[in-house]
Amino acid sequence: MDSLTAAILIVSTTAAQDPSTDASASVLRNVIAEDGGDKWKVTGESIVSDDVLAIQRQIIQWTDGPDAPNLVITTGGTGFAVADGTPEAIAPLLHKQAPGLVHAMLSTSLAVTPFAMMSRPTAGVRNKTVIVTLPGSPKGAKENLQAIIKTLPHACLQASGANSRALHAGGVRKLESDAGISSSKSQQTHTHGHHHHHHHGHGHGHGHGNLVRHTNPNAKALSNDPTLGPTRRHRESPYPMLTVEDALALISEHTPKPEIQSLPVNEKIIGSVLAEDIRARENVPAFRASIVDGYAVVVPKDGNMKGTFPVTAVSHAAPGEIQALKEGEIARITTGAPLPPGATSVIMVEDTILKTMTEDGKEEKEVEIQAEGVKEGENIREVGSDVSEGAVILNKGEQISGVGGEIGLLASVGVATANVYKTPVIGILSTGDEIIEPNRAGPLRLGEVRDTNRITLISAAKEWGFQVVDLGIAKDKPGSLEETLRSGLRQADVLITTGGVSMGELDLLKPTIERSLGGTIHFGRVAMKPGKPTTFATVPVKDNNGQRVSKVIFSLPGNPASALVTFHLFVLPSLRKQAGVSPVGLPKVPVVLGHEFAMDPRPEYHRAVVTVGRDGLLLANSTGGQRSSKVGSLRAANALVCMPPGKGKLEKGSKVDALLISAVRMA
Repeated sequence: MDSLTAAILIVSTTAAQDPSTDASASVLRNVIAEDGGDKWKVTGESIVSDDVLAIQRQIIQWTDGPDAPNLVITTGGTGFAVADGTPEAIAPLLHKQAPGLVHAMLSTSLAVTPFAMMSRPTAGVRNKTVIVTLPGSPKGAKENLQAIIKTLPHACLQASGANSRALHAGGVRKLESDAGISSSKSQQTHTHGHHHHHHHGHGHGHGHGNLVRHTNPNAKALSNDPTLGPTRRHRESPYPMLTVEDALALISEHTPKPEIQSLPVNEKIIGSVLAEDIRARENVPAFRASIVDGYAVVVPKDGNMKGTFPVTAVSHAAPGEIQALKEGEIARITTGAPLPPGATSVIMVEDTILKTMTEDGKEEKEVEIQAEGVKEGENIREVGSDVSEGAVILNKGEQISGVGGEIGLLASVGVATANVYKTPVIGILSTGDEIIEPNRAGPLRLGEVRDTNRITLISAAKEWGFQVVDLGIAKDKPGSLEETLRSGLRQADVLITTGGVSMGELDLLKPTIERSLGGTIHFGRVAMKPGKPTTFATVPVKDNNGQRVSKVIFSLPGNPASALVTFHLFVLPSLRKQAGVSPVGLPKVPVVLGHEFAMDPRPEYHRAVVTVGRDGLLLANSTGGQRSSKVGSLRAANALVCMPPGKGKLEKGSKVDALLISAVRMA
């Protein structure tokens, strides 16, 4: 049989504007190649925006031409978002409906979660082409297509006009055998107790249905399948062991770019990074002003101001009208007050003597000035001498501190709002059946552990200026963990979890991210101490505008020291990049070891206290035992000493680098 032809249509306004953001096309091509055997050839691929007419134009162009493909699959636009309109675009074009294909996708999903009813697929035939709509999630699209891919050759052959009697010769069992599908009875027996559960980030559940593969060598998922039980879990981690440098490179590559927002110049802007150069909207000062308390004068050509002069006006810093000044007259003036019209200089009060007062004794009437050689412009701040209108006062990339200098500068030149990079909101979650709230009364029961990590990470994130959503504790149950993660993704830009990333059958974070949320795990092991099982992933979600975006999940180890070290080493650079902060990493400084430090075969980030010694050098002293579960090693630590891998010890006085996590102290 000649290869059947297929075309892939990506429905996404975001991908139409930037094709590099699409992750679905390559996934669908892989499903066609790997699960479809050698029966298919992809002959067309296109991206259109979430627009009914644009979708219909492409479908008609493909299906009404002389070289129409046997199959058209679309991905995206099948949800309930305002912009989702793919089913409405496709349905009127179909000459025959294919409810069986729709039922096959939905029924398997509904066996996993009732939220599958939120998916709105449609399928059918136009002319001689079978058309199927898939969800926009790469994971959901993949699994929906896998659920029907083996039956599609038969559907496409029939739609193209093949002899139906010949196709059905041999009965259903021959059709199943040719398609590589077991009979329904054997499927049901096989899948009992081994059902794959999949639930995707847009409220759709998508299962493999009866096409269950437990050991597909081409499967991309690396994590354990929790439904298979402990006997089928990995005996060692399938994730390659990365260096810290490679892990940081992946974090930088897959961390979303910072978003820009406009904020008022008030306390809300503190900590934000400017996304543009800021120019002064007006001069500072906006008028010629005195820089001393004294008397405004009109300087004669010879500069001689010795003599007694009448005080004809008063100029205070408070706004008000000021009468013009003539030569031979003077006006009392306070610091910062505008010069009267005609005034050319200011004489300090220290250079004058009061001669006479008004009759009521409340005002000066005449003042003697004892100055000569006076020049124009003395003791005057000229218009724009501090800041001139249009001048750049703050540069793109500068951070607005809480000290007040930057906000004061913005306010001084009339800047009421500024474009800044949005500071990401962080959701922090602990996982594990053994974890209890730290403030729960009463003694611990056997196996219980108070939740140290969540409060520690919340405090650290806030100290670095980030807003935090406390997501509580999730139990080691797939559904509970999944729903907590989904809730977190709706509330936060970045999720940080602790626990559940090791090799036990109850360590569900990696499987939940990959198999339920449709996420991609970019790394799951790092060659370091502590923190080897640190995991970094991204998950596709839709934002409030219905656009597909990527959100970051960091799954940190459950041991307290490991969690805090990996937060500073890996999470913080991602948060700072999203906030527009540069440089993203911790400051690195050379330190001298205050005593001998034991070495480890892995690079170690040793908790230490760094102080300034009497000789001006930075001295590092260990906080004590460095076991990753040892909470006491966090006490007073202000640095992570970067210990190279090796055996033995580094002697006292050795020079190494350290990453500063807080201020250096005096010895």
